[in-house]
Amino acid sequence: MTANNETGQAQPDTPVLTEDELKAVAAGEPVAPQDEQEADARGDEHRKRTVVVAEDESVNRMDLVAILEDNGYEVVGEAANGEEAVELTRKYRPDVVCMDVKMPRMDGITAAGVICDENIAPVVMLTAFSQPDLVKQATGAGAMAYVTKPYEESKLLPALEVAMGRFQEINDLLDNVERSENELNETREQLRDTEEKLKKAQESLEERKLVDRAKGLLMDKADFSEQGAFRWIQKTSMDQRIPKKRLAMAIIAKYGDSKPEAADER
Repeated sequence: MTANNETGQAQPDTPVLTEDELKAVAAGEPVAPQDEQEADARGDEHRKRTVVVAEDESVNRMDLVAILEDNGYEVVGEAANGEEAVELTRKYRPDVVCMDVKMPRMDGITAAGVICDENIAPVVMLTAFSQPDLVKQATGAGAMAYVTKPYEESKLLPALEVAMGRFQEINDLLDNVERSENELNETREQLRDTEEKLKKAQESLEERKLVDRAKGLLMDKADFSEQGAFRWIQKTSMDQRIPKKRLAMAIIAKYGDSKPEAADER
């Protein structure tokens, strides 16, 4: 179906270019072909969430993997200790990590701290305990959520979603902070440039005033023409490598009745 505009020309039901595409065109950015956009949308829609599972007890690990895969997650790595969990997380950069607290070689809280410090993925802690001090240690290490054993879909799946959501919010906030800092630095640079230009403009204006006054004194005291006085100042400044401002101040000091304003040499 199409509609007619006021000129009687047929108009498509959907816009030729979306608002985002029009903004991209205005900014000089390329617009992706429609088939690529549709493919990207389908890919995002059907992409499975990836998980690294870290659990030292093989039976518990198998149960956890089965729950995750039955609910559409893709388990890309399985670890039996904290060191393996860190290595697999660095390698696969999953959407989320399920980390048992009690593990050999490196415990889950320490491993979670490493992963969170490197900002690789959100971590959901798995524990048979629910003591407040253990939960405090886990959150202090950067864990986004925790689940107590035995694993239940009603507890595990919402915890995963909460962890991923919080992780995304934190990274969006960090991105906004970084953009704000960059904008602030750019503003500071612009301010410094403006101040420098203003300083040069003020110095140029002061020099011009002094040269004009010196030129007038040469015309009055030494019988120069206006053009001749200016040329003398300009040529003498170049030949003797004396700044015009300093030369003008010397002329004013010799021929003037009083010291010029703002005569301090910079």
